[in-house]
Amino acid sequence: MPDTLKSIGVDEITRRLSGTRMPEDPRSVAVRHVDSRLPVEAVRKMAENLKAAAVLIPLIDRDGALKVLLTERSAALRHHAGQVSFPGGGMEDIDSDIAATGLREAEEEVGIQPSEVSIVGYLSTMLTVTGFAVTPIVGFVESQFDLRIDPAEVKEAFEVPLDYLLDTRNVVHSEREYEGIVYDTKTFYFDGHQIWGATASILLSFREQLLL
Repeated sequence: MPDTLKSIGVDEITRRLSGTRMPEDPRSVAVRHVDSRLPVEAVRKMAENLKAAAVLIPLIDRDGALKVLLTERSAALRHHAGQVSFPGGGMEDIDSDIAATGLREAEEEVGIQPSEVSIVGYLSTMLTVTGFAVTPIVGFVESQFDLRIDPAEVKEAFEVPLDYLLDTRNVVHSEREYEGIVYDTKTFYFDGHQIWGATASILLSFREQLLL
């Protein structure tokens, strides 16, 4: 498997995601983890009372180079406080489907309007240690969108070159402990930010999908 997917463009990403579909049941999770095996006890805890959630992977064309919009979550949040994440959150009764969840959350957190997003595909729903079944939605976002951060949920938003995140040479492997269970963790370090946990796993899953 190559270390990097250099300068992959809009058309190629669209082609490689064309066969993906939104899950019929957003709580149905394929238990898998990129490059490692989760502890059995961890999977058991994670799978109890799963809550459906979605994140938007916002891809923005900046003069021919794709960027990924990420956020640093507010330190006051109950789950994943202070961590780097994609715009997203839990499914609510008002959401018609899990795609609507991702679009609503992106609008609430960073001001991206649903009309400014072109959804091109989905990644496999994944478990998080906090009990969410998260469906990643891949979408191209109009470059001139008006960034409006909700300070109650987001401390800041920033963009990272997609090429950087698709290059496995930029991944640092380590271990972290959560509720007494040790996890194999992958981390990207970029401009003072640590991109790890579910966000790093989603990025590696995205890379896998693009290699199919």
